[in-house]
Amino acid sequence: MKIAIAGTGYVGISNGILLAQNNEVVALDIVPEKVAMLNNKISPIEDKEISEYLATKKLNFRATLDKREAYEDAEYVIIATPTDYDPETNYFNTTLVESVIKDVLEINPETTIVIKSTVPVGYTQKINELFNTNNIIFSPEFLREGLALYDNLYPSRIIVGEKSKRAQIFANLLAEGAIKKDIDILLTDATEAEAIKLFSNTYLAMRVAYFNELDTYAQTHNLDTKQIIEGVGLDKRIGTHYNNPSFGYGGYCLPKDTKQLKANFENIPNSLISAIVEANSTRKNFIADSIIRKKPKRVGIYRLVMKSGSNNFRASAILDIMERIHAADIDVIIYEPEITDKSMFENFKVIKDIEAFKKSSDIVIANRFDSSLEDIKEKVYTRDIFNSDK
Repeated sequence: MKIAIAGTGYVGISNGILLAQNNEVVALDIVPEKVAMLNNKISPIEDKEISEYLATKKLNFRATLDKREAYEDAEYVIIATPTDYDPETNYFNTTLVESVIKDVLEINPETTIVIKSTVPVGYTQKINELFNTNNIIFSPEFLREGLALYDNLYPSRIIVGEKSKRAQIFANLLAEGAIKKDIDILLTDATEAEAIKLFSNTYLAMRVAYFNELDTYAQTHNLDTKQIIEGVGLDKRIGTHYNNPSFGYGGYCLPKDTKQLKANFENIPNSLISAIVEANSTRKNFIADSIIRKKPKRVGIYRLVMKSGSNNFRASAILDIMERIHAADIDVIIYEPEITDKSMFENFKVIKDIEAFKKSSDIVIANRFDSSLEDIKEKVYTRDIFNSDK
């Protein structure tokens, strides 16, 4: 069948490639350069499996700037546009989602629209009522940046927010493209599916915050963080996964999803949900203060990206940390090969030469340690205890 994808970020491209193994997929974007790259089998984002599949696999996949070419005759239209959190409204900005829905209903009103973008709890029901339709459903994604296609090929679960034949067909389409067999498929009501997404990511943020606060305690009392975490993790109910301390959770999903869930808890008794959001700020302040106390003249920021295999530093925890250090009248320089527009960081000197960067820095702070820093290990500040992003 023909399937359209609106948006070619991690979610859109990974779902598009997954489905294009067995279906005709047309991806729509408004950026000509991204469309050209995709049609030339080049990934516009850093993702090993996406690059590999585009280059080597037989896919019925193309990208376009033309809405009609994308939406006409499509049996499903997947919306994968950004929904950034707006702190003024305490709400996801769903303007782009609604713009796509409007276009789709004008061009192909009978198609099934599947929202993959993260939305507030209760959104799908409201948007169906707003557009006087019942053809909009929600299906949460559970993807990691840099591993988006991998996580679609080996999904933890597939959830679709409607108990219907068309929802089951869509779930089966996703499962058909996966390598993993016997995938757990759950059909739920729409609002419950939205809640699953936000509560899942908030739990992950809580786990990050927990091990970060454990590390803060250990640092404050001169204890060995690694020994404590290893001992805690031997309890199988806790486990030894997703336990590596960091400068704070960041990236595209966790900061905005936790804030949205906190906003959804307005007028509902809670302590934990609010604390998860506040804990991240506390951790970043602790890291910044730890650097400031060392009284360096110049601090080098090694990479802005949150993890290896990603080229996205949006909402990276280190951004707030370096602003705090800079505010203490300490010179801050950045090494980040992914920066293409230096005007984004006009208060900071961006250095592209790693050797010059290392030589110029009194202290180098790195959210994740890299072998390129081995020769200056004595002046690297990191909380990367297990040398892992997981």
